[in-house]
Amino acid sequence: MKYTRLTKEQLEELQPEFINFLATQTITGEEWKKLKEDKPEVAEDEVDVFSDLIWEGVLTKVTHLENISADQMHLFSLEEKEMKLISVKIRNPEVDLTNKEGFSWFKKNWQSDFVDYLTASKAYTGDKNLDKFQLIKQGATITKGDLYNWFDTVIQ
Repeated sequence: MKYTRLTKEQLEELQPEFINFLATQTITGEEWKKLKEDKPEVAEDEVDVFSDLIWEGVLTKVTHLENISADQMHLFSLEEKEMKLISVKIRNPEVDLTNKEGFSWFKKNWQSDFVDYLTASKAYTGDKNLDKFQLIKQGATITKGDLYNWFDTVIQ
């Protein structure tokens, strides 16, 4: 398995797609029930293949990721050949970016001496989608890139 198995909730959300996937494998509903009972390891393999297909489709479309903690923001733009990073570090221990008050403070004080910025870029390893997935596994969330794009314009 390349990525990670979809959760039960995710599989339930994607039930129509999973049924279509099974149909492409020429597995009927009745055969699926029998497969789960008689050969659960084969059924799990099918779920794994489906999960990887879903992840691959999602990751191919991802253009921005954000990883925000109490005192840091890592904003990623996932370009064609490289990923670009805007990193924000807050050096005020009273500020927590993960709550409304802390983010409000940041919006008012983004140019203060308590805020450090760093930009970087990095070429993908051999597998662009796997690189994206690793960032998600480390806590990044998929976004539209509004925060990254705003910073990109004000930093330049």
